[in-house]
Amino acid sequence: MVKKKLGDTALKTPPIVFGGNVFGWTITEKESFRMMDQLLDMGFDLIDSADVYSRWAKGNSGGESESIIGKYMKSRGNRHKLTITTKVGSSMQQGGDKDISKTHILKAVEDSLRRLQTDHIDLYFTHWDDHKTPVEETLGAYQKLIEQGKVRSIGASNLSPQRLRESLNAAKNEGLPKYQVFQPEYSLMQRNKFEGDIQNICQEHGLGVISYFSLASGFLSGKYQSIEDIEGSDREQFLGDYFDNRGKNVLNALKDISDHHNISQAGIALRWIMQRPGITAPIASATKPEHLKSFEEAVSIELTEDEMEKLTAVSKH
Repeated sequence: MVKKKLGDTALKTPPIVFGGNVFGWTITEKESFRMMDQLLDMGFDLIDSADVYSRWAKGNSGGESESIIGKYMKSRGNRHKLTITTKVGSSMQQGGDKDISKTHILKAVEDSLRRLQTDHIDLYFTHWDDHKTPVEETLGAYQKLIEQGKVRSIGASNLSPQRLRESLNAAKNEGLPKYQVFQPEYSLMQRNKFEGDIQNICQEHGLGVISYFSLASGFLSGKYQSIEDIEGSDREQFLGDYFDNRGKNVLNALKDISDHHNISQAGIALRWIMQRPGITAPIASATKPEHLKSFEEAVSIELTEDEMEKLTAVSKH
């Protein structure tokens, strides 16, 4: 499997990053272990998590995803085989305040390291902006963690173009660590959060880009054909706005192209992102081992220029 350099880091990523948000949420610890075994066997060795994953499940309080990854690595003795990314800044409470202050980061990283049962995090992300902490303070906290060997590289997710630029300028002017990877929401159904200013900043500064919600919370898999399919479910809040003419046109185009290649719609949706300018790798999750087939499909094909243009055209806002 051909891997890509992740921005200016020493890390390399497989063509698809696995989203560990499902661990302890939609799949059990035992199922998560089985999933990670299969991922490694297939060559997908980068797992993305966050300190708040999987607080959404009943009875959870946050950190369950990291804990499962930690237990897995300890039981298998394979920490060296995995690249682990996690995030800081979100609240463990639903609707709680974001916090990227130095005090919070230095405490949160210890909690993440304990749950992950490791002495270092390969790539540590600012998850969400709190819109009040000076960027120099946040980067200063990361500088301390890098000097201590607890964090290897840093990245950011969900920052505004202005705050991302401020952070990159502060890193250059103040001799602070630079964000080397950005993680935006990006898919055929959500393009505006990356394309434009953020994309230009990432390309200008050589940032690696790994995109989340790559399958639009499952909408692009073709599993859900109408709003009735998700009414009353957890997915309604994520997918409710997608069942319009644009969404239908995207699904129809995906079906036409997937039928032509005789692979899944999810595989085509992932491949479209992989071939988009400025993207290093999409993040995608799976809840069953057979779902990983779409990862193999996406890696094994190349969409034609016409197919790329067709999907790009129908997905425009």
